Amino acid sequence: MDGFVGGACSREIIRRQALEAMRTGAPILVRIRPDASETSETGSVVVPMTCASEGAVDVYVEPHLPRREIVVVGLTPIAEALARAASALDFDVVRVVDGSESADVQSERRTMLSLNALRGHLEGLETPARERLVAVVASQGHYDEIALEAILAFEVAFVGLVASRRRAEAVLGALAQQGVPRARLEQVRNPAGLDLGAKTPAEIAISILAEVVAIGTSARAEAASDVEIDPVCGIDPVCGMSVDVDGARYTLEQNGLRHYFCCAGCRESFASDPRRYVSLPS
Repeated sequence: MDGFVGGACSREIIRRQALEAMRTGAPILVRIRPDASETSETGSVVVPMTCASEGAVDVYVEPHLPRREIVVVGLTPIAEALARAASALDFDVVRVVDGSESADVQSERRTMLSLNALRGHLEGLETPARERLVAVVASQGHYDEIALEAILAFEVAFVGLVASRRRAEAVLGALAQQGVPRARLEQVRNPAGLDLGAKTPAEIAISILAEVVAIGTSARAEAASDVEIDPVCGIDPVCGMSVDVDGARYTLEQNGLRHYFCCAGCRESFASDPRRYVSLPS
């Protein structure tokens, strides 16, 4: 953390709420109160201030997360529409086409890759970024098998194939014969996109992105999947606050049991009268 939000209790509360905001991708107003008698509302949470200062503070927490990547394969109207729509949703768009087609791609503000470079690109991503990645093969029969073979070599969040059911069966059958594991083949979603009655390339693109969101793989929800929200914690026996065990500054051992405290004041209160806070053997 950089900056100051109050004493030890406020700092720890805000730190944990910030981690949660990173996990969900949603901003939240954190209201720290001595009695926490106020009711939490949508977009806010009321947290009790248990330390001796008994102060009150409101902190607005807004996550700023890495952009998610979408790989769009193919030089087709659907591929182009999907790239445009995904850009509007703040995806990092990577267009993948055969090398001979590169000059024909509308590549403004997008990364361009040749088909032969796709596997190397995926291999070069850090694991968390690759696990959040969305890939849609929309080459519509030109190099579906080649692109899917490269993509399915890795664990990614979403793989869609724009093809008829009959064509998809042929593509997946060919990949099975090439040794692609069945579990990976079952990850391929076909027809790609929710059934919205889409007809035009733009409508199909929207239906595909709607499916990405609907199955719980939206960019913000997963961008912090590697963040540890619940480290090993001890409970301060004086104020009831969660304290990270790793690197805890204020601790005290009593009858062979180590207790963890959020601040020196809680530790001193406990040391002066342990029986007030925990049951001890006679």
